[in-house]
Amino acid sequence: MRSSPLTTSPVKIGELVRRRLREIKSSTDDLAEALELPPSYVEDVIAGSRPIAPERSDVYRRMTSFLRLGRNDLRNCLPCERIAPRNSGPGAEVRRMLLTLCEPTTADQLDRRHVQHGAAEFTDIVRRLLDVAQGAVRRVLDDHVHLRLAAMERRTSYPMIRLRVLDFLDATPGTVTPDDITEFLAPRIARWDVELSTGVLKVVMSNSERRRPSAAGRRE
Repeated sequence: MRSSPLTTSPVKIGELVRRRLREIKSSTDDLAEALELPPSYVEDVIAGSRPIAPERSDVYRRMTSFLRLGRNDLRNCLPCERIAPRNSGPGAEVRRMLLTLCEPTTADQLDRRHVQHGAAEFTDIVRRLLDVAQGAVRRVLDDHVHLRLAAMERRTSYPMIRLRVLDFLDATPGTVTPDDITEFLAPRIARWDVELSTGVLKVVMSNSERRRPSAAGRRE
């Protein structure tokens, strides 16, 4: 049973999910089990308090399959979702932690420029650093053995570990936390630098990422 056609006006993802669960006679717990996430995650999606970044996780694919939706039904809901401001900057502790991974001379310059010109420049750098780290962490979602071992080590559940990864994949410069930096970014990025005249960001990955140099490109 495919979903009934969407209305000409896009609906919110939560409304679509609630409708499809009713149509296929399933519960939020059933969907949570299919997503391998806690039921609270599905409840937050339905309530509209948890936006989903389609390109960063496997949630869209799993949800589309379980709810028997059309290929683009969830994506068509995106215009109705509330988008967090992209210019929201990181907190002071996150900035300090990221600067410790930066080339010292550049870190000093960025500190001075932050005082003189505000947070916009560093916010853009954090966004691109997150893109690099999130790209590496995204692969963790496909490593079920690693996640299950991590759940055992932390004495928590597999769905809770998946949720922790998804929380980081959804992080923005304004929402990334010191714990995110410690758990996900610092273990993967050994050193970074930026050419302040061109905006070119250079990232050296850690040993665990085989020290693959990654160029995150120029400023947009």
